[in-house]
Amino acid sequence: MIVGGGVSGCVLASRLSEDPGRTVCLVEAGPDYGPDQGAWPHTLLDARSLPRDDVWERGTEVHRIRARVLGGSSCVNGCWHTWGSAADHEEWTDAGGRPWSAAAMEPYRLRAVEQMQLRTVPEREISVWARAALAGARELGYADVDVATSGGTGCGTPLINALDGLRWNAAFAYLEHARSRPNLTILGNTTADLLTVRHGRVRAVQVVVDGRRETLAADTFLVACGAFGSPALLLRSGIGPADELRETGIRPSIEVPGVGANLVDQPGVFVPLTPTAELNAALAAKEEAGELYVSRMLIRAASEVCPEDSWDLHILPSAGDPLFGTLPPGEYEAGISAFLMKPLSRGRVRLRSADPHARLDIDPAFLTDPAGRDAAALRSGLQLVERLAATAAFKPLAGPVAGRPSRDLSDEELRARLGTYWHPVGTCAMGHPDDPAAVVDGEGRVRGVDNLRVADASILPTAPAANTQLPVLVLAEMLADAVKESDEG
Repeated sequence: MIVGGGVSGCVLASRLSEDPGRTVCLVEAGPDYGPDQGAWPHTLLDARSLPRDDVWERGTEVHRIRARVLGGSSCVNGCWHTWGSAADHEEWTDAGGRPWSAAAMEPYRLRAVEQMQLRTVPEREISVWARAALAGARELGYADVDVATSGGTGCGTPLINALDGLRWNAAFAYLEHARSRPNLTILGNTTADLLTVRHGRVRAVQVVVDGRRETLAADTFLVACGAFGSPALLLRSGIGPADELRETGIRPSIEVPGVGANLVDQPGVFVPLTPTAELNAALAAKEEAGELYVSRMLIRAASEVCPEDSWDLHILPSAGDPLFGTLPPGEYEAGISAFLMKPLSRGRVRLRSADPHARLDIDPAFLTDPAGRDAAALRSGLQLVERLAATAAFKPLAGPVAGRPSRDLSDEELRARLGTYWHPVGTCAMGHPDDPAAVVDGEGRVRGVDNLRVADASILPTAPAANTQLPVLVLAEMLADAVKESDEG
């Protein structure tokens, strides 16, 4: 039983159903639009947009947005795939063991890249703004790097899951051929309420379908509901910190204090710039040709407080239709974002009630680390944004950064401008058996429960210095093999 049909759930369902002797059921709260791309909403197929219809909570705070559709975030995100640094693997190996080393994960990374048909950004899809950004980065001394692999600081274009404007999501990539297997069942519009736990084993998952409650039994359960949904499901099932559960009216079944804690997300600040007539005209021409993408390049940079031989910033210039709101025809939004990739601040996810449809209490706790290192790193990123905007490459396209210099901004002023990169992790973190904060081990097995694993971004104890979609694809490929090996054993 795989609970959650997002990126990880699609990978798990595909790989585990390859064995005809294993029966697999994939449960997804959102719709399954089926194998025919023509039946999918245009907004989900258009790689040039960030759709916000198939999400859990519309019109909510930006950091809370999460997909509710088969394919998960791969249906609603920016189609980017980047990879992190050697330091990420050191952190993950310390928590989960040798399978999380760079060398051990590399074959799975290559497998995921091939399965998702990831490709480099073609020249025709690089806008005049992105070209100026690449030129400006080089002007500042940043060399070209392959940002889809480990390496160092520099500038480059990501791998993308977009084929001629079509967003190629994980449901297409992993389930297209698996759907015909008689041993795989996919249940869309089926909301998981809680897991029934008795004597240290999960016996069933209780789900809600069209207002009806049903019970689905299995021998092995894998939770893949994401960094918000997975801890919520465990908490509703009585797996978590006992005192907190009692306050919510839930009877504790397994004491696991770390469930819902250690939320890590990557905050950022968008710096708007005023487009010139030349930029507006260039973007309009690209849009008429159907080739306008919001952002197709980035700079990997090290802040003033970043450890050596790593990076902790993504600098993203973007220009096009605004993500939120509208502009008159022929006018576009332009600016540069600075995102903090390796924050020290830790937030949490809690339940407001035991109702699976209730809003979660999500606090990312941005810029709250006691030493103030996160704010210092982000401020360093904004100073780089100001330098990039002042390069010769940008001058014909946009006006200078307005307002006070970033070095003079207080922490409160920074917090008021914060957005998010939409990459939450850590809320069911893996760790050593003697670590009281650890929820799972290096193979996703939940502490104190024999037949339950968590297999999604929530098990990463720290954020990668990268976007999270490719790491999640890779960890799902890894954990699918771990389940196979466990069954064979």
